[in-house]
Amino acid sequence: MDQANTDTGPAAHAGPTTHAGPTTHSGPASDAGPASDIGSAGALYPFLTNAPVDVDAVFEQVRHSIETKAREIRELRVEVHRRDGDNLLRCAEAMAERFARGGRLLAFGNGGSSTDAQEIASQFLHPDAGGTALPALGLTSDIAVVTALCNDVGFDVIFARQLGAFGGPNDIAVGISTSGNSANLLAGFEEAKGRGMLTVGIAGYEGGKMSESDSIDHLFVVPSPSVHRIQEAQTTLYHALWELTQAALSRDRDGAAPQGTPASMRE
Repeated sequence: MDQANTDTGPAAHAGPTTHAGPTTHSGPASDAGPASDIGSAGALYPFLTNAPVDVDAVFEQVRHSIETKAREIRELRVEVHRRDGDNLLRCAEAMAERFARGGRLLAFGNGGSSTDAQEIASQFLHPDAGGTALPALGLTSDIAVVTALCNDVGFDVIFARQLGAFGGPNDIAVGISTSGNSANLLAGFEEAKGRGMLTVGIAGYEGGKMSESDSIDHLFVVPSPSVHRIQEAQTTLYHALWELTQAALSRDRDGAAPQGTPASMRE
């Protein structure tokens, strides 16, 4: 209920009003207060300020930004394919072999990369129409397990302990990181490698410590200084791995012709 509606009569006012003169501001109400002065945020959100805005210029900036980002990610995907196209094919073949032997995929990562890991597991477990469902598990999906390990043992072992409990020699360990330096991923890869698992790493920048690890069988590095572009290209990369693995399994089952890398990685 508005405050004005509570003043129903004289009883609502025990004395005279506290201001006897005119209001202290003579201009329109919209010209006063914080709403009209948003400081540096005006550069990011020009429509929040009362100052005149060149709408055409704003739209031109937005158009230029979108085109630049689209060009950057397209070029980055092509570069990843140039560097790792053959490795993608070899990795998919190795993954298909593990699945054919009854193995499953265990995916892991931190922060935003944990959601990518869950997406990887979901893509294999619940494929698009026409795909074959394959056993997969995201190691950050069970919050009870993750928090128990953090609380009782330590954050650096949350993946290694799960890989030790769930992993076997026919399985696949896929770890994803933007920096490539996550200590718990490196520990997870060591555990997985020691158990005979196929290990697949996806990193950004120049690969970080993951590029120095002897525990990763197939490493894919997205060479960019931008976290946003890295994560976008990583998404394309692991979807390409899924597609190629499906194709390899189909070829082994039906005798289909070999398939090259997806167009999304080449153009």
